[in-house]
Amino acid sequence: MPTGLKRGRKAIFGNIEMNGEDGIADIPAAQRDTPGEAGILVLCTANVCRSAMAAPLLARRLAALGVTVPVRSAGMIRCGDPPHPEVISVMASYGIETASHRSRVACAADLARAILVLAMSRENLRYAVTTEPGVWPRAFTLKELIRRGERIGPRAPGEPFSGWLSRAHAGRERVSLLGDSAEDDVADPAGGPLRAYAETAGLLERLVTRLAELGWAHTRPSS
Repeated sequence: MPTGLKRGRKAIFGNIEMNGEDGIADIPAAQRDTPGEAGILVLCTANVCRSAMAAPLLARRLAALGVTVPVRSAGMIRCGDPPHPEVISVMASYGIETASHRSRVACAADLARAILVLAMSRENLRYAVTTEPGVWPRAFTLKELIRRGERIGPRAPGEPFSGWLSRAHAGRERVSLLGDSAEDDVADPAGGPLRAYAETAGLLERLVTRLAELGWAHTRPSS
């Protein structure tokens, strides 16, 4: 493992050992896309299923609220792969075209520029915080941010998004990055039947709708 990555992991986890995660961010630079503009980054494993569905669903929900924050998606492995055929089919039922989407790997610059990173699972969140330790206060699993957002209440009119996110982050401990959790993870339907993809899309639609309500519905448009 590169020395810089070892230092990053130590900053995140201290003396906690992460079983089997050592090579997770060791992606050759040539396989990493150029960083995108600042905005929301939705992260899953291969960027051909969960994040490829969640990002356009969230973008559409925010657009309906008059919010112009860019929403992009990325993964942890491989660039240039198309979505699963089931994803294309299911998203078409929502009126969203995903056939032209191609996977990309989230680089440190992507994560550093993002105002918010929404991971589909703790594994994806670990990747984000290992790759760019400074993103920790702005990186959550989607379910975790909703849970914390419901605890602190919707973002108030005039409150900066960064302020609301800081309140949601308060009290988090890095040990919560370890392991898997049904409470935090959106299960990956990859390899399952079409019904599993449809159920995941339905869950993601409900989750991003709730997040939009908490983070943006009570604020001025475009914020």
